[in-house]
Amino acid sequence: MSAFTGTARLTRLALRRDRVKLLVWALAVPGVTVAVAQSVAGLYGTEADRIGYATTSAASVVARAFNGPVSGPSLGSVVTAESYTMLALLAALLSTFAVVRHTRQNEETGRAELLGSAVVGRHAPLTAALLVTVAANLLSGALLALALVAVDLPVAGSFALGAAIAGIGVAFAAVAAVTAQLSGTARGANGMAAAFVGLAFLLRAAGDAWGTVTADGMRVVSAWPSWLSPFGWANQVKAFDGNRWPVLALTVGFALLAVGGAFVLTAHRDLGSGVLAVRRGPATAARGLLRPSGLAWRLQRGVVLGWTVGVVVMGLSMGSVGDEVDDLVGENEAASELIAQLGGSDRLIDAFLGTMMAMFALAVAGFAVQAVLRLRSEEAAGTLEGVLATAVSRPRWLLGHLLWAALGTVVLLALAGASTGVGYGLVSGDVLGETARLTVAGLVQAPAALVLAGLVVLLFGLLPRLSVALSWSVFLLCVLLGQLGALLELPQPVLNLSPFTHLPAVPAADPSGTPLVVLLAVAVALTGLGLAGFRRRDLSIG
Repeated sequence: MSAFTGTARLTRLALRRDRVKLLVWALAVPGVTVAVAQSVAGLYGTEADRIGYATTSAASVVARAFNGPVSGPSLGSVVTAESYTMLALLAALLSTFAVVRHTRQNEETGRAELLGSAVVGRHAPLTAALLVTVAANLLSGALLALALVAVDLPVAGSFALGAAIAGIGVAFAAVAAVTAQLSGTARGANGMAAAFVGLAFLLRAAGDAWGTVTADGMRVVSAWPSWLSPFGWANQVKAFDGNRWPVLALTVGFALLAVGGAFVLTAHRDLGSGVLAVRRGPATAARGLLRPSGLAWRLQRGVVLGWTVGVVVMGLSMGSVGDEVDDLVGENEAASELIAQLGGSDRLIDAFLGTMMAMFALAVAGFAVQAVLRLRSEEAAGTLEGVLATAVSRPRWLLGHLLWAALGTVVLLALAGASTGVGYGLVSGDVLGETARLTVAGLVQAPAALVLAGLVVLLFGLLPRLSVALSWSVFLLCVLLGQLGALLELPQPVLNLSPFTHLPAVPAADPSGTPLVVLLAVAVALTGLGLAGFRRRDLSIG
C-alpha cells in the first residue's frame, strides 16, 4: 500500500460532501463579476470616463492600496480594478476553508480515524482535499473567463484574469494544507491561514501604495513588497494590459513548495495532533467559566478580537479617503449619481460615508452569522451534550452565546463608525464631531444585522443540519442585494427582502426610529421562535 492509496475514493467523498457548496462557489464568482462588468460599462462607457478613472485611481494612494494597481484605461482594466479585491479574497478564504474542512476538521471530529481503519494511505486525505479545491478553483476561473468573454471583453484578458484568480485560490489552498498540519484544531488552522491571507493582502497593498505612477499617469509600477504576496503576483499578470502569463509560474512554484512541505509535515506527526504543541491550560478554571455566558465568551473572544482589529483598520482607511471622493468620482456624473443613490444624499461626501456604513453593516452581519453558528458547531461536535448534562438549561446556554453575538455586533458597528469618523475627522479638521456623528451612523445599522442573527437562531432551532448552508446563503443574498441591487436596478419588492434595505441612510439622512424598532422586533421574534424550536427538538450530532 502506498501513501496515496484511497485518494480517488476520498476525492469522490469530498465532492459528494461539498457538491452544493462547490456549485455555488463556481457559479457565484463569475455571476457577481458579470454584474460588476455590466455596471462598470454603464458608469464608464466612454474612453474619456475610463481615462479619468485610471488617472485619478493611479494618483490615489488609498485607491491603489485597496483596489490594486491600475492597468490602463480599457474597460477590462476598470472591471479588474473594481472586482479584483472581492474576487481575490473570496478565492483565498473559500480555498483555505475547503482544505481545512477535509483535513484537520475530519481529524478533530474523528472521521479521519474511522477512514484510516480502512485501506487509506497517509497522504490520501490531504491529496483528496487539494484535488477537490484546485479543481474548484480551476472551474471557477474558467467560468469567470467565459462569462467575461460573453460580455464582450477581450478573450486573452478574460482568461488571464480567470487564471490569476484561480491561482490565488490554489496558492492559499497550499497554505491551508500547511496550517492544517501545524494546528491541532480546525479553528486554529483556519485562524493561521486567515492571518496569512491578511499578511499577503497587506504586503500587496503596501507594494501598490508605494508604487510609482508611469509617465502617462494611467498605470502603476508596484514596489517590491507586492512581489512577496500571491495577491501581488495575480495583479502583476496585468490582465487586459499585457497579459503577462509567465508571472503565474510564481504562484505554481509557491503552491508546489507549500504542498511539498505539508506532505513532509504529515509524515512526521501523529493522527489527530498538530506539529505545534497545544499549550497547557491552568489547573483550575476561572470562575467565569462556570457560567454559560462566561464559557461562550471564552469561545467567542478570539473571533471578536480579530473582527475588531479588521473593522478599526478598515474604518480608519475608508474615513481617511473621504477628502479624495470628489477627486475620484466628482467629474464622472454617472458614478456620482450612483454613490448618491446608494448613500441617499446629493452631498457626495455624506453619500460616500453612508455607503461605507452600509458596507460595514453587511460585513459585521457576517460576524453575527459566524458567532451564532457557533451554536451549531458546539452541537455537531458533541460538546453541547456535556454542558446540558449539568444544571444548565437549553435556553440559558443558547442565550449565553447570543449575548456575545449581539453585543459583539453592536460594538463592532460602533467601532466601525467611530474609526471612520476619526479617519475622516483627521483630514477634515473635526475629529470629535465626525467621530460622534459616524458612531451614531454605525449604531443605526445594528438592527438589520441583528435580524440576520435572529434568522440564524431560527434556522438552528428548526433545521439544525441545514442551518450553516442556509444561513450563509441568506447572508450572501443580502450582500448581493445590497451591493448590486441598485446597480442592476432590481425592483423594490426584491430589494425589500434584505433587512438592510429598510435602514435610514445615515449620515446622509436623519435616523428614523420606526424602521429600527420594527427591525428589532423582528429580530426578537425570530430569536424567540428559534429558541422554542431548539427546546422541542432532539440534539443533532455531526
